[in-house]
Amino acid sequence: MNNPMITALIAGWLTISLSLPVASQVNSNSLSNPGDEWLNYGRDYTEQRFSPQQQITTDNVSQLGLAWSFTFPTARVMEATPLIHQGVLYVTTPWSHVFAIDARTGKQRWHYDPNVNKAHLVNSCCGPANRGAALWSSDGQTRVYVGSFDGRLIAIDSATGKELWSVQTTEPNSHYTITGAPRIIDGKVIIGNGGAELGARGYITAYDAVSGEQLWRFYTVPGNPASPQENQALEAAVDSWNGEWWKYGGGGTVWDAMAYDPELDLLYIGTGNGSPWNRDIRSPGGGDNLYLNSIVALRPNSGEYVWHYQVTPKDNWDYTATQHLILAQLTIDGKPRQVIMQAPKNGFFYVLDRRTGELLSADAYAQVNWASHIDMATGRPIENPVANYQQTGKSVLWPAPFGAHNWQPMAYNPDTQLVYIPKQHAPGVYQADKKFTFKPNRWNTGTDFTAFSDPKDPMKAKATQDALVRGYLSAWDPIARRMRWEVKHPLPVNGGVLATAGGLVFQGTGLGGFHAYDADHGKRLWSFQADSAVLAGPISYSLDGEQYIAVAQGSGGSMMMAMGVKFPNASNPAKPKNPNRLLVFKLQATAAEQHSNTTSQRATPPTIEAHTLSEEDLIAGETLFENNCGFCHGISADASSVVPDLRYMSEESHQNFQAIVLAGLLTHKGMVGFYANLSPEEVDKIHGYLRQRNHDLHDEIAMDNLWDKLRYWFWYYLSKLSDLFPALANTEFAKAMAN
Repeated sequence: MNNPMITALIAGWLTISLSLPVASQVNSNSLSNPGDEWLNYGRDYTEQRFSPQQQITTDNVSQLGLAWSFTFPTARVMEATPLIHQGVLYVTTPWSHVFAIDARTGKQRWHYDPNVNKAHLVNSCCGPANRGAALWSSDGQTRVYVGSFDGRLIAIDSATGKELWSVQTTEPNSHYTITGAPRIIDGKVIIGNGGAELGARGYITAYDAVSGEQLWRFYTVPGNPASPQENQALEAAVDSWNGEWWKYGGGGTVWDAMAYDPELDLLYIGTGNGSPWNRDIRSPGGGDNLYLNSIVALRPNSGEYVWHYQVTPKDNWDYTATQHLILAQLTIDGKPRQVIMQAPKNGFFYVLDRRTGELLSADAYAQVNWASHIDMATGRPIENPVANYQQTGKSVLWPAPFGAHNWQPMAYNPDTQLVYIPKQHAPGVYQADKKFTFKPNRWNTGTDFTAFSDPKDPMKAKATQDALVRGYLSAWDPIARRMRWEVKHPLPVNGGVLATAGGLVFQGTGLGGFHAYDADHGKRLWSFQADSAVLAGPISYSLDGEQYIAVAQGSGGSMMMAMGVKFPNASNPAKPKNPNRLLVFKLQATAAEQHSNTTSQRATPPTIEAHTLSEEDLIAGETLFENNCGFCHGISADASSVVPDLRYMSEESHQNFQAIVLAGLLTHKGMVGFYANLSPEEVDKIHGYLRQRNHDLHDEIAMDNLWDKLRYWFWYYLSKLSDLFPALANTEFAKAMAN
């Protein structure tokens, strides 16, 4: 037994034999038990995002290094969770591209481009993201499925990257988009869509995995009551609406969360916000507006409704229930319960019996002032008066429309029995749009986004944001119904979460950090610095006896764009760089050095001519900008590292401003013309406002004296009082000080 070759063979055999199995086919069994692979968006049907691999532990994670990285040709937000099957990683990128990459070497196998028209960008709320693909094997062939940004569902040969079929799941060239990952149940591909800000009616559809034939469709809100509804569940829902909601779409889009219980044969979906957000416009006269903001259980073979629980009745704030759903078994009151868990936007953590939809617990996991609590007798939130911004005129509410938790997936570790949540801490300022008129294929929220504008004093603006806005990695105990530990992040926008049997929790951050924490206590044990934000959900897989951790990097998303979050090393805001990469780690690897997260010196904008607008027209320009441009180009024109900062526009862009904004000179880049919604006079007012913001920026950069610092700390501590005591934020004194 001293023969080194024999010893090596035995060692290799032992390593392989101790590994989890790798399925040759992707079917119902392997999707339930993926072994060393990651075959579903949330790894398996439970969507727990818990990996049983334990080669990487709390003891050796400090030895983790970059094995390889792959750079994609895109430069928008990377939200995709990779899938791995038989040594190949399948990764989707912005604009719905799909890449097959060798999981050992990082070499590209193939690349599929669905050729999405960039002009479709105007039909989205938050950019051309894609959260991932799905896999299924049939007739000896494994297919990759992806939902494209323009509403198609596409099947691709996993071996060659060749398109096998494509179906349009939405009306062509409509205000629907697909950003979520499909799920597959017994040969049926399930896909939803988004678009509630633009007047969509939500639905989810099942297609045959082999042929692409539509099998069923479930609408989440009723249509015109003068016509028969599609099913009894919608007939029952009609009475929960008032007015002419169907003309506005109604909302309720299924743009992300799904889970499946094979034993109960129930598909669970999370539905989105109302269209418009403002309930007085959407459904004047009240009503819960079923099935908005709900967890809904369906039969996956037919789409038949089974039960629902509405997380946010009478939604008024964009508090969706589309956030990550997790299935687990918990011991509650001494009895094992099969549960479904969610931490939706509204700030309460819900535990339901997934067989019946019975509410088992609902507790605030984040700062909340729109409601005092959830009444366990009725299952309904008890709204605070300040939540009704139509009556108050303007309300500061926690959470903001971005939510206490958004699309970034959370994770559950059945060993620690903790749920790890990428929590966002930020208030929103809500104000009704008193001049609302419905505009086809444009944002129609019924709220006035000028309420979000930064204070005119730049020191006050910075201090307020620093005091009120941040993020956390939060470990929630769903049995004890309390927070066990939290890690604070400087930005609210951070990454999805992975939990492993090695006692670790992995999460990226908006500043490009990728960290490993002790799952029991939250101590940071390892870090890597990327050169763009790490927001996507990480995965773990094993090959040849080695455990790997993989995660995608790329800045963007609604909150990052609206808040103007810039990556620290962004040197040219007019032409931001946003590297999209896949990062793959293993023990003892040393593929590359890390990047610095040191903030570079703020770039000085070009000096341009001052505007010639009256004060009244300047205010009008600000209002027009915030309500038409702000969610992409940043509130108060403070843009992120994803799209150009318009305060840094070149002289050429200023000269072509009307042609760009009205005529669509840059349509090929996704900036379509707004000729149907803006007049030349209104565009001139927006242009004048941007010229003013250019001059403001010059003044901001020059501020660095003692008086400026004193003003900063004054506003910081004053704002901090509202953070500690939210009731203060809506006093008359606070409103007066906010101006």
